[in-house]
Amino acid sequence: MFENKSFVDILNMGGWALYVLLGASIVSVSVICFKAITFWTKSKVKRVDFVYALTRKIRENKIDEAIDYCGTVNSPMGQVSKAGLVAFKEKEKNINGVMEREIMIQTVELENLTTILGTFGSISVYIGLFGTVLGIIGAFHDISKVGSGGITVVIGGVSEALIATAAGLSVAIPATVAYNFFSKIIDKFVVDMEYCISAVEENLKNVMSKL
Repeated sequence: MFENKSFVDILNMGGWALYVLLGASIVSVSVICFKAITFWTKSKVKRVDFVYALTRKIRENKIDEAIDYCGTVNSPMGQVSKAGLVAFKEKEKNINGVMEREIMIQTVELENLTTILGTFGSISVYIGLFGTVLGIIGAFHDISKVGSGGITVVIGGVSEALIATAAGLSVAIPATVAYNFFSKIIDKFVVDMEYCISAVEENLKNVMSKL
């Protein structure tokens, strides 16, 4: 069916739906690559190593040093811990609330662009099906105008229309898999940040008890 046909010819066979899905595919792949690189760099900081180094500085009452250390760490854990330490230094009473708000900010940042993947994963199949339905309608319309055709013409029109459905699935499946995978990674980041709240608060209480 695709013999001697260029990429543009194949797009034209699928109709406007294929152009839409091509654009969605380009955006989806770009987002997947960007978020994968972002999460990979942020995941390089291990929670155990970070918390150990941070709490050691806090126990030694080196708050400024601990704040500087958090600023050098490319991880949401660093930002949450830094917010709590800065609040402690500024004698903020509700340190837990400050860190919880920072978790919300970091979570929104982590989720940035992932909704695009979720959306494409949900609607790409329907766009493909819609393009297929319109293609089949067009094939039968052309046959009715000519007044003849037969099963060969019908099958040819239907097979061309089904290209849109195949394209929709090829966009939806990777987008859905990536969205679910990234969601699990974000959940892990949230757990790490919540753990940092507990570790920072506990060690700050110990520092306060010694003063």
